This record gives sequence, structure tokens and C-alpha cells, in this order.
Amino acid sequence: MTVKAFAGKALFLIMVAFYLFAGYNHFANPSFYEPVIPPWLSNWTKEINILSGIAEILLALLLIPRRTRRLAGIGIVLMLVAFIPSHIYFIQKGVFQLGPFTITPTFAWIRLLVIHPLLMMWAWWAGRYEGL
Repeated sequence: MTVKAFAGKALFLIMVAFYLFAGYNHFANPSFYEPVIPPWLSNWTKEINILSGIAEILLALLLIPRRTRRLAGIGIVLMLVAFIPSHIYFIQKGVFQLGPFTITPTFAWIRLLVIHPLLMMWAWWAGRYEGL
């Protein structure tokens, strides 16, 4: 196996594991996610958290079979687009504590403008990954 093939396989499997864990964590640790749901959605905080967890787990599992991989990649990108209001809310909140992490506006901007687009590109790539 070439280094490129190994790296591709590793990146793909890390993405699957990342979204499986993130989805599970919505159920195991809802207090981590619920505070970042914008106030205008506060009537549905628990439902949004549960739906997000289900979506992340389902999309991670749909990445595994080749025949559903492209759909899963697109689904993850769309899910990440749906999370943008939460990241804007991070910025609006200013400095706040999220579990053990202190979130600053600078970090929130980096998350929105750098990390989030990188996650989208990674999901787009994973949806087209031909390995496994």
C-alpha cells in the first residue's frame, strides 16, 4: 500500500469515527451542545440536539458503503451548513465557557471561517473516496 493510499484510507476512517463519536456525544453529553443552539431556536433545543446526533451517526454510517458514500458526503456538507447559525451565535456570545473549553470570539471566527470550510471540503472528498 502506498503512502497516499494509506493516508486516504486513514483520513476516510477518521472522518467516519469523528462523526460517529460526535453523534454519540450529542446523547452522552447534551449539555455540551445545547448551550450553543441560538436563542431563537430555544423552543426546540433538545430536539435539535437529538436530530443532530442522529444525523451525524446516520451520515457516518452511510459513508461506509460505496453506493451511499456520495450522498453521505453531500449530507455532511449540508449538515455543516445547517450548523452555521450556531457558529455565528458563538461569535455573538463573546467569551463563554463550553464544557472545559473557553470559547473566544477569535476562536469562533477561526472555527467559522477556517475549520468549518475545511470540514466541508473533507466531507466532500470523503463522499468521493474510492477506497475501501
